[in-house]
Amino acid sequence: MANGREFGRRIAYEIRVKGSLGPEWAAWFDGFTITPQGDDETSLVGQAADQPALHGLLAKIRDLGLTLIRIERLA
Repeated sequence: MANGREFGRRIAYEIRVKGSLGPEWAAWFDGFTITPQGDDETSLVGQAADQPALHGLLAKIRDLGLTLIRIERLA
């Protein structure tokens, strides 16, 4: 870690959105595992290479018109 930044380490996230996505969207979301949940929500779990990659995933969520419920960094 240098200056508070982590380099060369992929970080796992769970992203929860309102709306239904099927597993066929996994390739479009950089290999994240897509799991439909109850109450018309979808969980996306996977690793982002860095912050710009995470922001790219969030842009895809925005472009699909999905409502972002939460982002959780996983241990």
